[in-house]
Amino acid sequence: MNKALEMRAPTGSPTARTFWTLCVVVVALALFVQAWIVVQARPQDLLTGAHGMADIISRAMPPAFDQFIPNLRPVLETIDLAIFGTVFGVMLAFPLAILAAANITPAKPLYHASRAIIGVTRAVPDLVWALLFVTAVGLGPFPGALALSVHSVGMLGRLFAEVIEDMDMGPVEALTLTGASRLQVLTHAVVPGVLPSLLGIGLFRFDENLRSSLVLGFVGAGGIGFQLLTAMNLFQYQTVSYLLIATFVLVACAERVSAFLRSRVT
Repeated sequence: MNKALEMRAPTGSPTARTFWTLCVVVVALALFVQAWIVVQARPQDLLTGAHGMADIISRAMPPAFDQFIPNLRPVLETIDLAIFGTVFGVMLAFPLAILAAANITPAKPLYHASRAIIGVTRAVPDLVWALLFVTAVGLGPFPGALALSVHSVGMLGRLFAEVIEDMDMGPVEALTLTGASRLQVLTHAVVPGVLPSLLGIGLFRFDENLRSSLVLGFVGAGGIGFQLLTAMNLFQYQTVSYLLIATFVLVACAERVSAFLRSRVT
């Protein structure tokens, strides 16, 4: 009997752990192999096509720094797209987050409705929203700003709701016991308790919106992205290289400023 028990490996034994680890490794390898096949990966093409990439890079040198003044407005448009999208995203996301937070939502139907809105705006990529708004209002920075605002509602709404759900409910319960109204509880307990976290998330979203605004220009939503697409279509590779440098500097500066401000408010 003892020998039979010894031969049977319990679930938490080293033998069982080794077996399940091996299973996980096999499944992971199988997933990677099927992904390799589906994407039709051909690493050898990188080697055979390297001369084409080198040719484009050589034609892009030196960068056309004389395009600095003509492209100041697109740079400003890119920054303003991110500002507009972030500010309006925060303004729309915060009320939705209050309704979508299970601990303070006034009614279950409002909870599910707000969660649905947040889910839809987050699930649809900002590039798709930009295409829809370009069709509605035409080319220019305005459809890009609208697209960033709507997509930010989904991303910020979810994060804001999670912050509110994780907040300390002590001040809320104390004010509720004193007979404070729902609005008073919101302004004197909820907002002060979560404001630093919300500001930090909002600044991080600004950083993300700045990157997204560069891509939205590819569908006619203004900014550096539109100038970059135009230069590529006209084979102006020196202008392309300058715009890429300007993009890198802009994103790097915005990232550092955003990180500094987040460290101050959180």
